[in-house]
Amino acid sequence: MPGAQRVDHLAFTVSDLDAAIDFAETALGGELVYRLPPLAHADDWMRVHLDVHPRASAEIALVRLGPDTNLELFAYQSPDRTATPRAPHDAGHVHLALHVTDVARAAAELTRRAGMSPLGPVRRVPDGQPDAGTRWVRLSSPFDAPLELRSVPEVLPYEVEGGTPRRRPPGPWRNRDDGTASRRGLPGALGVDHFARTVTDLDAAERFFVDVLGAELLYRNEQSVLPADVAAALGVPPGGALRRAVLGMGPTDTIELACYEGTSAGDPRPPRNSDVGGSHLALHVRDVDVAAAYLAEHGCTVLGGPETIDQGPLTGDRWVYTRAPFGLYVEVVRMPDGALPYERTTAARRRAAHELSWTVRHPRR
Repeated sequence: MPGAQRVDHLAFTVSDLDAAIDFAETALGGELVYRLPPLAHADDWMRVHLDVHPRASAEIALVRLGPDTNLELFAYQSPDRTATPRAPHDAGHVHLALHVTDVARAAAELTRRAGMSPLGPVRRVPDGQPDAGTRWVRLSSPFDAPLELRSVPEVLPYEVEGGTPRRRPPGPWRNRDDGTASRRGLPGALGVDHFARTVTDLDAAERFFVDVLGAELLYRNEQSVLPADVAAALGVPPGGALRRAVLGMGPTDTIELACYEGTSAGDPRPPRNSDVGGSHLALHVRDVDVAAAYLAEHGCTVLGGPETIDQGPLTGDRWVYTRAPFGLYVEVVRMPDGALPYERTTAARRRAAHELSWTVRHPRR
């Protein structure tokens, strides 16, 4: 995409904003950067620009989550929102995974800090898979979606065969660009490993991410029949198939696209922004207007048009939402980091794009 620099932020719509912020800070070791005043309009602005009910209102907070990730949390009040969280096999379900050195130790500490329940024992990806040796577990979370903890071997089987290496967070866990390490991070936490989205058509979603957004396919894997124990660990019905595509997204991020089929398939309708479990993906670009025009040319619906915030903590932020054909909301944004008003009142900072380039990889630790 023209002028793309990096994934700017991931955004989740949650049922309880206070609980989600508290969990991100006290359990995961993140740092609240800002919390915005409630957003509402008396006209049709909310529908036009955010694709929600005109009378919807939203509260928004941004948490720095480790060295490279901005996590934006939304809580909507809306006449037509769905309050039931998405299930992992439903279209549009999203989850976040942290890269840790010891999954069992990090899971035990997370249970101690937040009372979270693992969905099963720590599992190992079996031999014969491109990511064999990876260890993982999922736990319930106040994000209204599971949180995954994952450790990845220094070299994965597909990398031995010459594949582009999967991104590894550089570590140590820190929420400041000056290298200050957080003392509240989980034991062995290095950063966000990936974010994941459930889709109904894996091939189409992969084409969009690769051909339109500029992602790079790293590997695919498949389980033709999900046994009961694996399905329980994933939080989905057993017996169906799971197909996944793992993609590199710019210099610092990884996305996993998951497609459940047969008896493991869920609701094919993606959530709206205002639904609990709704989400969007934001890319930082050098020119929002050019990027929006590019996305429109490639099948996305531009919601309203680019706007520049002219007051408040994010004055100078230029942004616009778009909607991909399969229901993914993609925001393109340009933030004047270093000159944002919120920076006058806190030492916390967003992870800025600075001079990052989409095609230049983040140094591997």
